[in-house]
Amino acid sequence: MSVDVQQLAINYLELDEHARSKAHYRAALVTPTAAVAHLVEQLHLAYNGKPAKGYAAFNAKKDQQVVTVLQDWQKQNSDFMVLSNTATAVLEQQLTAHQLPESGYLLVCHYRYLTSDYLLFCLLGSKDHFSLTEELELAASRHLDIARMQLAARIDLTEYQSSPEQGKYISFIRGRAGRKVADFFLDFLGCEEGTDAKANSKVVLASVEEYFSAAEFDGVEKSDARKQVYNYCEERAKAGQDVVLTELSAVIDEQEQQGFLRYCQEQQLAVAEQFPIEVKELKKLIKFSGQGGGLSIGFDQKLLGDRVQYDAHSDTILIKGTPPNLRDQLQRFMQGYSAFDRENSSE
Repeated sequence: MSVDVQQLAINYLELDEHARSKAHYRAALVTPTAAVAHLVEQLHLAYNGKPAKGYAAFNAKKDQQVVTVLQDWQKQNSDFMVLSNTATAVLEQQLTAHQLPESGYLLVCHYRYLTSDYLLFCLLGSKDHFSLTEELELAASRHLDIARMQLAARIDLTEYQSSPEQGKYISFIRGRAGRKVADFFLDFLGCEEGTDAKANSKVVLASVEEYFSAAEFDGVEKSDARKQVYNYCEERAKAGQDVVLTELSAVIDEQEQQGFLRYCQEQQLAVAEQFPIEVKELKKLIKFSGQGGGLSIGFDQKLLGDRVQYDAHSDTILIKGTPPNLRDQLQRFMQGYSAFDRENSSE
């Protein structure tokens, strides 16, 4: 993996006595080093690994402070410090306006990966780590909490310049705090949500299954094709890239590589030539899962009709060969923990 770091700025947002965010600005950009490159690589991987993202485009009806300074920077009318500091100030304003008591380090990074330029904005928390010296003295250090990245957005600068009309050059993490977080980042960047990756995924799921029936795939062929589709989409998502319809078509049917593409065109299915996708939604291609009423169950699709039998009439599932850890729990419960322990201790 090769992430080419162009520029990195870091500012800090702390909470004052009234639980309002207050910005502190670093005097200069971070000097590019091997450690900085490794940091940005970790940020890139962590961001790509987030399953629930929204996609958006700039909207003239919203605050255009970030958009304006971004365009000035692209035209070389201002430098990266102006861009990062303006973004920090706008973020501070939006946190106050949305009454979100957030603190942390705002990283604004321009980097290149493969053939695309990206501009990443992420607000990271920190956590303290403790260690002992050779003299057994306690030492503390503060680390950026990349693994818990929740407030982040990224602009695909290459797509923004080449295909802005598609309206998906900005992506953002939806987060776990609900719609308010999504609204907050949309307002921060001055954009409006457009392409829906989850909706795209549902369309692809339905279209692929329709094609299987039309092309008369047998059970084994369907199972193999579903796995290949999932693997391809997962790989594209992890790389932060869109699914390409022509490539997907070749993955679905190796014998007739443009078969799925022609089917979509003939049936006028709503599948775009290139689109973002949500891998979590596509897991339905290869797994059955569900929960409710105190029961949670999941298994690979290929097990249905083999180790797993489902009777639709009685709505019952028969499982042959339970997982070892579940089997152990069940045996202990059925025999009674004390009796089971005595049996094991006597062996």
